[in-house]
Amino acid sequence: MITLIRMDSYQSVYPVSPRALLLDFYGTLTSACTRGPAHELVPRLLGCDPAEYRAVLDTSFYARCRGAYGDALETMRWIAGELGVAPSASRLRAAQAARLIAVRADTRLRPEAFPTLWQLRRRGIRLAVVSDCAWELPEIMRGMPITHLIDAKVFSVHVGHCKPRPEMYLTACDRLGVAPQDCAFVGDGGSRELSGAEALGIRAVRLAAPDLVDHLVFATDDTFTGPSAPTLPEATTLALTALSPAH
Repeated sequence: MITLIRMDSYQSVYPVSPRALLLDFYGTLTSACTRGPAHELVPRLLGCDPAEYRAVLDTSFYARCRGAYGDALETMRWIAGELGVAPSASRLRAAQAARLIAVRADTRLRPEAFPTLWQLRRRGIRLAVVSDCAWELPEIMRGMPITHLIDAKVFSVHVGHCKPRPEMYLTACDRLGVAPQDCAFVGDGGSRELSGAEALGIRAVRLAAPDLVDHLVFATDDTFTGPSAPTLPEATTLALTALSPAH
């Protein structure tokens, strides 16, 4: 059951309950993500130093999430080149397969994700995932239990842009058939996603779950001063509740 929370601290100019909800994926629908032990196999297959491999992943995050280096295999080839190694075709394919396995192992849905999305669907709320991601997430989401509850999946690697660029949010709105002002957004705040949503007139709420202290995140939305909630059900309730204008 979705828990209602106090609205005293969130007086808003949004008098109407939104008809659609945009959700970040990593750290929002999932628990905090870190690079687990399965990632150690990739640099071994490539024949490079693990710390240098992780550093390339970090510095290339947004370019990879825009699909700047081609498809998944070409991206792994680019990573190998940056590391100064030239693995065989078979080892390159094995490294890419190992990366998919490692990212899948790190991707754990929050226990409340499915029931929260299911209840929102029952209320008639249109749902979209809006995620900065490389090629792994589109593949991983196909087998997730929440996939049939999501009306639109907007992946940066397909759009060619990352949050907070307007294209990410507007693509979701277009696919849901709603205007930005009819939407709300819930996310942990990576990629300055909350400020990006607000700039388009989309009500934004930060998920401030305790586990996110260990979350692997880039470009934290430190300037966002809007509302927050400690759990996904509370955050979605806050985002979708019609509020009285501030006086």
